[in-house]
Amino acid sequence: MSGITRRDLGRGALGAWLTNAATSGSAVSSSRSSSEWRKYFPILEEANSIVGEVYLDSAATTHRAATVIDAITGFYARDNANPAGALHRRARRAHERFEAARETVARFVNARTTDEIVWTRGTTEAVNLVATSWAERELKAGDEILLTVSEHASNLLPWRIAAKRARATVRYADVDESGRISLADLERKVTKHTRLVAFSHISNVAGYINPADEICSIARKHGALVFVDAAQSAPHVPIDVQSMNCDFLGFSSHKMVGPMAIGVLWVRRHLLERMSPYQSGSNMAHDVDIDTESMEHAARKFGAGTPNASGAIGLAAAIDFLKELGRDRIEAHEGELVKHGLNLLRKVPGLRLLGPADPERRVPVFSFVIEGLDARDVMRALDERQIAVRAGDLAALPLLQRLGTRTAVRASAYLYTRRSELDRLADALLEITGAQHRRSEH
Repeated sequence: MSGITRRDLGRGALGAWLTNAATSGSAVSSSRSSSEWRKYFPILEEANSIVGEVYLDSAATTHRAATVIDAITGFYARDNANPAGALHRRARRAHERFEAARETVARFVNARTTDEIVWTRGTTEAVNLVATSWAERELKAGDEILLTVSEHASNLLPWRIAAKRARATVRYADVDESGRISLADLERKVTKHTRLVAFSHISNVAGYINPADEICSIARKHGALVFVDAAQSAPHVPIDVQSMNCDFLGFSSHKMVGPMAIGVLWVRRHLLERMSPYQSGSNMAHDVDIDTESMEHAARKFGAGTPNASGAIGLAAAIDFLKELGRDRIEAHEGELVKHGLNLLRKVPGLRLLGPADPERRVPVFSFVIEGLDARDVMRALDERQIAVRAGDLAALPLLQRLGTRTAVRASAYLYTRRSELDRLADALLEITGAQHRRSEH
């Protein structure tokens, strides 16, 4: 990759380098790939990074690729205007880039049409949009929404509020001792009253890839619709809404090397047509006079106000970046990280992993508790050693309680993470637990 500048990244050099790497075999090695891929992230450059820092908080937010940063700044430098397909030249250029981003996202999730792609601020707003616009029309007293105990708060609270408004009921499917959704319990709890099943494709605690196709099949057998929270899965595994056979799916840009404050809600078009607008104003309606308006169709009626065009363009650049790297190469690298991380954590005295110990169907998200140590104290001790992790209830308290705790530490890796950084984590944990052991002896 030597000789490739950030400016070159937007001119096909990334794809050319990867093609050459694949041909030479250099991209096959996970450790080699991660070292090369890090060069695409400005924050990891020596001049910009915190010296010696290990960043293991990617499940919360990932670093941004240079191509993404340049796509955003390039829009503002060259194409900045309020997007409009029938106005002046710059507005048309902005519109073309904005709509091209929608097309990129539609391909990314295998949507049938771009009219199924709703821009949101992230997964949280995607859930809230459906919990408001769909539920206010469709949910009635006596209906049920089925969640799982492993849900992130953002895929729990909106449904609970929607159910309360409609005098409906929220039920919860259980998980096993490793945090995997129990398909048997889910099938028992889906009834003729279940209007919607909502679940996380990958738990932000357990790191397990839940069998989305099977869950959707169970729900459909009973006539229920399905919302898939893909916040943690879109960065790691391919998304195909048609194969999955779900009805709603949401994900966030910032968890997959894209910008913050932009996300996507995919909805089957016939459902979108029945849903009420989430917000109202310009762009989602036309010819608005004192008494009447002409409403936009499908996803377009959820685009009130000036859109986050630069965010959508940045997300599209992130999708292109991941495609250029190769999802198979990313999965292979992450598979090695999972195996290496699990092996290391097993050697830490008193550490209990929350999530499957089997590396199959797993992403490099490692949540754990250490006997005798408060999770936040562990986080602070790691921070002192320049290792960034997350700790607390991880916005998934019901799952943590089901797994026997109220707080946990979470170390999460991504495509730019090196095995040596997981080594640093393990060494630090051994040092911390050793210090605790010495204190307890005295």
